[in-house]
Amino acid sequence: MNGYAPSVTVEGREIDFLILALTLVSCAVLALVFALILLYMVRYRAESGVTRGAPGRKTWRFEISWTAATLAVFFVLFIWGGNLYVRLFQPPADALQIYVVGKQWMWKVEHQGGQREINALHIPINRPIQLVMTSEDVIHDFSVPAFRIKHDVLPGRYQSLWFQVETPGTFELFCTQLCGVGHYSMTGEVVAMSQPEFETWLAGGAAPGEREDMATAGKALFAARGCSGCHGEGGVGGSSATTGVSAPALAGLFGRLVRLQTGATVTADERFIRDCILTPDKAPIAGYPRIMPSFSGQISEEDVLRLIAYIKSLRSGSRT
Repeated sequence: MNGYAPSVTVEGREIDFLILALTLVSCAVLALVFALILLYMVRYRAESGVTRGAPGRKTWRFEISWTAATLAVFFVLFIWGGNLYVRLFQPPADALQIYVVGKQWMWKVEHQGGQREINALHIPINRPIQLVMTSEDVIHDFSVPAFRIKHDVLPGRYQSLWFQVETPGTFELFCTQLCGVGHYSMTGEVVAMSQPEFETWLAGGAAPGEREDMATAGKALFAARGCSGCHGEGGVGGSSATTGVSAPALAGLFGRLVRLQTGATVTADERFIRDCILTPDKAPIAGYPRIMPSFSGQISEEDVLRLIAYIKSLRSGSRT
């Protein structure tokens, strides 16, 4: 991008204002320091005739006032930046979730309806968008300069961020983390459009064989991988003659607090469910035997996301 381009998101404009405030305050402090240096350079130059033999006097009031004032200003900027940072990672409840998987050297995107994209992301304007991101291989970095977003995408875990675009258009997408010899080619575009245009794109944005929504695809995987043998049809839970219960119910699991065998309590979010699928011994659930097999290396990151979408669809009861 050449020169300065205004942000097209509300959060991006606030980031611009924060950076501007930091720059102005830093320049003001720098200007004051250099002004004092120049003042003393001129006042106490060799030809000035100013007496230098008198001992200096402590100006406690001036020093305390100067230190307190600069501390207060920078502390306000710190609080502003910290508050903005926290808000950027707390998506609204009605945010549209889109899944992104980074891979050398492409961005793979999948929408809830099953529409898939490579190195492109179509979104509606004036609606909060939450990206749930992971990597299949190395560290990547999802960056859209026009949105003022830049976030590492790490293998083995989920990263999430959100934004809301107010202006339609096409915006450049980059990977800004050196990820191998093809790093330079890992680019794409984000296409922001009105809600009606987005609905039209969703209706025709995938080939007929790819229009199965993620939850339905996850349900098929759930059955094909034998998950229903322990967790029951529709994730209602399974029982065993020896232990009484062999596997927890998945209906209503997402977003609920879960107690682990260590005594800790965690929220069953995307990260937790992913760990249960790929590394079940990492956080075993209290009250159930450790019989869950690991699917690490057996299913792709896209399939994990589809299983998670299916489990999330069971929040208000089993899905048939």
